[in-house]
Amino acid sequence: MSDRKTTLALGDIRIDRLVEMEMRYKTPLELFTDATAEIVEAYRAWMEPWAMCPESGKLIMPVQSYLVRTRHHTILIDTCVGCAKDNPHFEPWHRRDEASWLAALVAAGVAPEAVDFVLCTHFHADHCGWNTRRVDGRWVPTFPNASYVLSRDEVAHYAANPNNAYRESVLPVIEAGQAVLVDMDHALDDEVWLEPTPGHTPGHVAVRLASQGREAVMCGDLIHAPIQCVFPDWRFRIDSDPEQGRATRRHFLAAHCDSGRTVLTAHFPSPSMGHVVADGDAYRFAFL
Repeated sequence: MSDRKTTLALGDIRIDRLVEMEMRYKTPLELFTDATAEIVEAYRAWMEPWAMCPESGKLIMPVQSYLVRTRHHTILIDTCVGCAKDNPHFEPWHRRDEASWLAALVAAGVAPEAVDFVLCTHFHADHCGWNTRRVDGRWVPTFPNASYVLSRDEVAHYAANPNNAYRESVLPVIEAGQAVLVDMDHALDDEVWLEPTPGHTPGHVAVRLASQGREAVMCGDLIHAPIQCVFPDWRFRIDSDPEQGRATRRHFLAAHCDSGRTVLTAHFPSPSMGHVVADGDAYRFAFL
């Protein structure tokens, strides 16, 4: 990818997209349980090369965060994979000895100590990894002065069913007293609030932003790739509640379609930001 950081002005809010890595991850047939070879082949020319690698057929999917600076706060939405985290199920993420994301944050003019709030859409490994870093053999909060605003429902689910991401990247924040557990529609202020978007995980949230009559929403993993705008009923293979995920995706696309809101995606290819527009009975994504 030629541009690893994109900046967007949203009224008085500045949004910086911080990319940790760009994956050639899996093919649509591997990622979406409802995809068919016939449909993928029919859309192959549309997806290549910007969203699908022509050689491998794998989707091009960045792992990234959004740095949000309002008049009052410095906020991080999702924190990527992180450094030295235990992800044995996926080698490119497993115990990465890589701090380029943290360097990109500092290069954008924000030291870890300057972050006021960390918002996590959900607790999968590529969305909360830099919540913590290893210091003297312990996982400690990366952002020592930040409040980590976490969905109460997401915490309850993973406290009962802990994964490695929860153990290494969430629980240490809670134990350090920096977690603020909130409802899924919690408002930080009149410019930043959460929108419940369950299905991928039980407590998954999107993050809404508004300033000077302009609006944006960071969708997290409720939708993974542009092809799901065309086929919103395609289930991502690890959605915890497939039917809820389909309903959430359709509601989200309908609610934000032709609204003028900018949609900030987690894994769409660069530049990852754009608008949902109507396309017959479905939708398409118009990139900025």
